[in-house]
This record gives sequence, C-alpha cells and structure tokens, in this order.
Amino acid sequence: MSIGPAGRVARSIVRPTYETGRNASMRTFLRTDDGVSIDSVYDPASVVYDGSRSPSRDLVFVLAHGFTGDVDRPHVRRVVAALTDYAPVVSFSFRGHGRSGGRTTVGDREVLDLAAAVRWARRFGHSRVVTVGFSMGGSVVLRHAALNAGVDAVVSVSSPARWYYRGTAPMRRVHWLVTRPEGRLVGRYGFRTRIHHRDWDPVPLSPVEAVPKIAPTPLLIVHGDSDGYFPVDHPRMLADAAGGAAELWLEPGMGHAEHAADDRLLARIGDWAASRAG
Repeated sequence: MSIGPAGRVARSIVRPTYETGRNASMRTFLRTDDGVSIDSVYDPASVVYDGSRSPSRDLVFVLAHGFTGDVDRPHVRRVVAALTDYAPVVSFSFRGHGRSGGRTTVGDREVLDLAAAVRWARRFGHSRVVTVGFSMGGSVVLRHAALNAGVDAVVSVSSPARWYYRGTAPMRRVHWLVTRPEGRLVGRYGFRTRIHHRDWDPVPLSPVEAVPKIAPTPLLIVHGDSDGYFPVDHPRMLADAAGGAAELWLEPGMGHAEHAADDRLLARIGDWAASRAG
C-alpha cells in the first residue's frame, strides 16, 4: 500500500495475517455487528526512529477521527504518521464518512465501528490496544471502553461531556448540519458525510455517564483551553466523573481536535500510551 495524492491511501489486496501484518500496510473493508462496511487501514510502525526509543511490537493504536473526517483526510493521516513512531496504527472511516457504508449517527452506532476496528487490530497479534479518539471519536472511545471489555488504555481528545450542547457558534452550526434537511445535503456534498435523518431512540449513554465505567483501564483526557466547540467545563466534567481514575491535560492555546494537536502533543500521547497500556 502507498500514499497517493492528497494523502489518499491506495487499496491493498493483502490479507491481514500475522506474517504480513507487522511489515506491510494494508486496507480493507470491515463488517460491523449491524452489517455496515467500514473502510479501514493498518499502518505498521515506522522503521525510522531515534536511537533512544524503538517502536513497540506488542502495542497498537486504533484511531477514531472526528465528525466529517475520514481515513484519507490529511489531518487524519498526519496523526497516523505521528503515532506510527510508537506503534502500528489502525485507522478507519466511521459509517457515513468517506468510503464507509451507512449513515453517521454522530456518536451512537459508531461504537460498533470502533469495535470492528479493535477486533481487526487484535488479529495482527498485538497484545496491547490503545484507542485514541478526537471530538466525536473522543466520545466514541469513551463509550466503547465503558460498554466493551478489551482495550488496554483510552485517550480522548476534545470530546464533549454531554449531548445536545449548543453553547458555542460552531456547535450551533453542527446541529444545523445534523438536524436540518438542507444541512444534511451540505454534509453529503460538502463534507463527504452522510448523516442519518432519525433522532436517537433511545438516547445513548453520554460520555460523562460512560467515564465512571472505564476504570481500571487507564484513561487520558486531553482538551485545549482555546477549544471553540467545547469549553473547558466539558473535560473537567469528564475528569470529575472519573473520580480520580483519569489524567486530565488542559493544553494552553490549543484549539479543537486533530487540526489543533501538534506533533509535540501527539508525541506525548504516544509516550503516555506506551507507558500506561498494560
């Protein structure tokens, strides 16, 4: 597999086996428990690293992107590239995003997409799995860890704490995109994101309700103090709900999600994961 123009990843026909999984990148469609096809990529650890640290053989990251992202977006590929300095990375497009099937439910059924990606990551023989999510993906990794056993550490970046938040102008625009027919057209043709028209029924477990169920799995909550979508009461609410079982990094000057996560922050996340997972 190779990276093509605009960060697009060329599809591989290599089957995910233990023998090839450590040395070759590959791409496939996974099937979720509710039958949705999920476009997924496995990137091995980087072969170029400084002499003070080698990439881990037993660790693997599973990366959950934010709303309107997908596995081919340059900002997602940049995060993948940074994390492969530490371990292999499985990335994927949530349902309704990019080449994946279905329509996004904006954080509800996406837990099934992440579960399929985690199962695939395990098939490569890695004994430690760390989920790393941004924004919507940040809420998904929290809910997945609360509802499913089987990950060794969780990193949630720029996640909301509660549903239906409209307290900032960017979030009011997101709600227009999700709830209005004309907004969903903009999502489909402007952002390559197909949004489900139905309301949640029932309303899924919220991130702040999920956090107390994650312990003893190590949990890192990362948030920028200049986040234009979710102000700092969101990460503080999540950390309080963990009852001291989570680390909270409030990053000075940082904005929102993948675009705001610089290489130094991603390196710190990599170091934290390597030390805390297992």
